[in-house]
Amino acid sequence: MAGTSHGHTPAAWTGVIIAFIGFCVSGAFMVMANPVGFWAGLAIVPLGGVVGMIMRAAGLGQPKPVRAQVAAAES
Repeated sequence: MAGTSHGHTPAAWTGVIIAFIGFCVSGAFMVMANPVGFWAGLAIVPLGGVVGMIMRAAGLGQPKPVRAQVAAAES
């Protein structure tokens, strides 16, 4: 596993950090018994995935494997 670059990209790190912040916000508001804050924190979680996909599309993610590029060129 150490030889691969799985998840070691700015897009992956940013998406995971945003999702983690959402979980923390949601957890804090759950302890405070505030349902609105809890749901607001859960709304942040998928935002991390969206930001990660946007960053990957902008070229900050892991490049596609060579096999996929060759198959796309052949068709």
